[in-house]
Amino acid sequence: MVIRNVNLETVCGITSTLPENTLPEIAFAGKSNVGKSSLINGLMNRKSLARTSSQPGKTQTINYYNINGRMYFVDLPGYGYATANERVKAQWGKLIEDYLHQSKRIRAVFLLIDIRHAPSENDRIMYEWILDRGYKPIIIATKLDKIKRSQIGRQLKLICDTLAVEDDTIIIPYSALSKQGREEIYELLDKLTEEENG
Repeated sequence: MVIRNVNLETVCGITSTLPENTLPEIAFAGKSNVGKSSLINGLMNRKSLARTSSQPGKTQTINYYNINGRMYFVDLPGYGYATANERVKAQWGKLIEDYLHQSKRIRAVFLLIDIRHAPSENDRIMYEWILDRGYKPIIIATKLDKIKRSQIGRQLKLICDTLAVEDDTIIIPYSALSKQGREEIYELLDKLTEEENG
């Protein structure tokens, strides 16, 4: 996959109506500060189109990026930010749930997990939520550059065991610095969208 054209096409907040897109959608979910914006920017070859922030929990909208006029990257609000109040947390949860429940064009949901730590309770809830909606999460293990190569296998097993993933679950380690894992994700995106785009 070569990404030539990227356009932030739609931004949906709490009161917005979700767009009825005709292109396939690839959703990105993950807790605040897991590196979601860095992954999306890395895939789009843009430095700061998806806003990274020193304040976790900043993304409070669903952002639709039109990619090459062939698909959408759908950036879902980060969840689980500790200092957000309960009302705000509930709104983020409703946004994500509404999207997973209502969108008819979702082709995959990427669930981002920090490779350095065992998945949190919020990560486990999100994993089950995605499964309950009929999608099989593709796990992107972020922050790969923060651990030693010798630790990778152990940390991936920790993620799989904690989430109790099914044997054929796809899990891709990703580094925002070296872009390791990006080509695997591109290949996956090509497979996910080639049927519809011919």
